[in-house]
Amino acid sequence: MGRKGICVFLILVLLHTALAAPLEAEPPFDTDCASAILIEPESGQIIFEKNADDERPVASIVKMRTILLALEAMDSGRVQPEDIVTVSENASSMGGSQVLLDTGEQQRLDTLVMCMIVASANDAAVAVGEHIYGSVKLCVDRMNERAAQLGMLNTHFVNCTGLPAEGQYTTARDVALLSAELFGHEKYFEYSGIWLVELQHPDGRVTQLTNTNRLIRLYEGCDGGKTGSTNEAGYCISATAMRDDMRLIAVVLGSSTGKIRFSTAQEILDHGFANYRKFPVAQEGAVLAERVPVSGGAQDDISVRLGKELSLLVAKGDESGIELCPVLPEKIQAPVQEGDNVGRMDIVREGAQVGSVPIVAAQSVARRSLADGFGRVLQKWIYR
Repeated sequence: MGRKGICVFLILVLLHTALAAPLEAEPPFDTDCASAILIEPESGQIIFEKNADDERPVASIVKMRTILLALEAMDSGRVQPEDIVTVSENASSMGGSQVLLDTGEQQRLDTLVMCMIVASANDAAVAVGEHIYGSVKLCVDRMNERAAQLGMLNTHFVNCTGLPAEGQYTTARDVALLSAELFGHEKYFEYSGIWLVELQHPDGRVTQLTNTNRLIRLYEGCDGGKTGSTNEAGYCISATAMRDDMRLIAVVLGSSTGKIRFSTAQEILDHGFANYRKFPVAQEGAVLAERVPVSGGAQDDISVRLGKELSLLVAKGDESGIELCPVLPEKIQAPVQEGDNVGRMDIVREGAQVGSVPIVAAQSVARRSLADGFGRVLQKWIYR
């Protein structure tokens, strides 16, 4: 499944309900950080977590929210990648990480998004937020609104950069949700793997950009992530890597040094890849043996099939105990269109539901006509 195939619905369900019990009750080793979580984003399963719901500042990881809004705005056509953004005095005055934009400087929107992803640029983040929403305040309002839609229950944004601000916080679990959504955008990965790049300014200046996420060079399969650090937040990272068609996301918040932040993320990802694999349990399009009765239809019942595929994360060598339990209505009312949802297939392991996929109609059924009704009566009379 491609990056865009990440199933956000399952992530929301599995990270915020009773189904969210980690596969490991405790972290398997000491983690030098305030909080952490390791997830497989396609199923939403958590391998382990540490203080995952503690509210904390996360520094520039906040920019993941700004980056996601920009990508969504481009996807929807609200803005275009080639839009020209004029940098405001407010944007150019940002401290911290920056790409040295001048007041009045003009850059393409996608160039500024690249600056956020690669160099964690505060000036670029403000310029992008102002361009898309008109002001930082309106951008932040949308950030909070979108966070709520994603199920980020313990998050509040105050700015679009992650610079220290009273009342700005999130959690490792919420960062994992945000990361899974962001990493579902193909365009993000056009920039996230860049190690070195030059930004050309209109006045002829050149700013050399180096990716703040050094794991893209040091860790096999790492193709994205976001770092952040301030005195109050400590050293933070959300890192993702893909190996053998399995993507993992490791969130590490509040490490004591930048080096420990990276080594902890590596150790967490190593544990996941060494001990777990994706196990296919539901294949999209598979036709079920059961048929569903149709009331008032041109035929008495219909065949049904699975509407999505689903793979679960399992410990290597432990694929037993997985059951597929169809949940179907006694009957459905005509008309029915092929592809309509008619039920669900629950995936149960050791007595606990660990996921579900929709069951859909495999064919269309029209309402029964008067002629259909007469034909049925005649047929029964002839063959009685």
